[in-house]
Amino acid sequence: MNHSVRQAHEEVNRRQFFGDAGVRLGGVSLAMLAAQSSARAATPSMYPALPGLPHFAPKAKSIIYLHMNGGPSQIDLWDYKPGLTEHFNKDLPDSIRRGQRITTMTSGQARLPVAPSKFAFTQHGECGRWVSELLPHTAKVVDDIALVKTVHTNAINHDPACTFVMTGSEVPGKPSIGSWVSYGLGSESNDLPAFVVLTPTWSSSAAAQALFTRMWSSGFLPTSYTGVALRSVGDPVLYLQNPDGVTSADRRTMLDALSQLNERNFERYGDPETRTRIAQYEMAFRMQSSVPDLTALNTESQATLDLYGPEVLRPGTFAASALLARRMVERGVRCVQILHRGWDQHNSLPSNISSQCQDTDQPCAGLIQDLKQRGLLDSTLVIWGGEFGRTVYSQGTLTKENYGRDHHPKNFCMWLAGGGIKGGVSYGETDEFSYNVVDKPVHVNDLNATVLHCLGIDHLRFTYRFQGLDQRLTGVEEPKIVPELLA
Repeated sequence: MNHSVRQAHEEVNRRQFFGDAGVRLGGVSLAMLAAQSSARAATPSMYPALPGLPHFAPKAKSIIYLHMNGGPSQIDLWDYKPGLTEHFNKDLPDSIRRGQRITTMTSGQARLPVAPSKFAFTQHGECGRWVSELLPHTAKVVDDIALVKTVHTNAINHDPACTFVMTGSEVPGKPSIGSWVSYGLGSESNDLPAFVVLTPTWSSSAAAQALFTRMWSSGFLPTSYTGVALRSVGDPVLYLQNPDGVTSADRRTMLDALSQLNERNFERYGDPETRTRIAQYEMAFRMQSSVPDLTALNTESQATLDLYGPEVLRPGTFAASALLARRMVERGVRCVQILHRGWDQHNSLPSNISSQCQDTDQPCAGLIQDLKQRGLLDSTLVIWGGEFGRTVYSQGTLTKENYGRDHHPKNFCMWLAGGGIKGGVSYGETDEFSYNVVDKPVHVNDLNATVLHCLGIDHLRFTYRFQGLDQRLTGVEEPKIVPELLA
């Protein structure tokens, strides 16, 4: 092996050393403890936290990130603009557009006609939040959520925007927020991955954007921090169960032998990914018993199932995924990411967004209620949002009952609830066309900095050395924490 390459493999920084050593010792110890079940109480953590983390006492211990992939329309859900009815089918004023770029999907239109929302809004909760009729269940928990109306992003198309909201950068190859959090804080579970991803089915007839693994990738972090995607149909994890004729004891013996071979390989080449492979084999062995228990949703009480709605026992639905998320954080999983597709509504928005809200509204509200009644909401941070918003002007034919909306990165709505977040808050304001921020803008990385703060992490000190830079989830600029969102 080339000396310089060998040296690069062996020159591990302090964080890598402690993180990898923890994984290695965890795998070796677990193999020993498999033969000594009476000593299982002393099992080390499979995913230990970095030394010194959290930086300060956290309010949240785990994250459930509800990503509405495609860009939900803020005008039809959260950003109430009753004055738009007076502007129906009139051109968007130049004073509002300000020459800002728009996508090629509408830049060739002869007009940009204003499309008010066809959906009624009413006030809810002690906070008096205006909520669309599309969200009757979420409307019941508005006193538990903080609505941010002025999130903005750098990207105007899906792939870079999704990459940006999940990794803090439009440039592929950076770790996702779930990978950063599990890398820094580890996991309390030894039987499930630290970071799990769910990709449920959707009801909208709109063409769904592709999901790229970079949205849950570990990027330049060790690959053990990549999100583990559970399948929505069939076995949650392929090839997890032993084949016919192979017992659990046989699998244990094979893993022990394979671990010894991998250890020799590591001693020879010094590649830290070898230790990741050892840990992944060990986790797969433990998941053989933990995953069937996790996915047995029929063990829940009827009252709990009713919170999530009629589709909760249908595998692969958003409702089933939301309940799985609660069961995972209950079992010590650090981060759960649910990505619901079909929100890219360039045409037939009213019918398509209605279908999407039927998928997600009750499960989102049920998740908050379920966490709250179990005493888990204070320690679980729930995040809801997309990669950008939608335009006030219609794409294609406009009628009072039907319209489409193009991508809009200048302002969109996200909400947070739970660990460290002040409920009943509405932050920021947009202009009368929901086109520009007029008060309290929140950049995507401001939101990420705030999320890390809730987890007890100083985003400026949470770095990883790569390509000669101290890389951060929140980027090289100076994002700010939003204190008004904090409890």
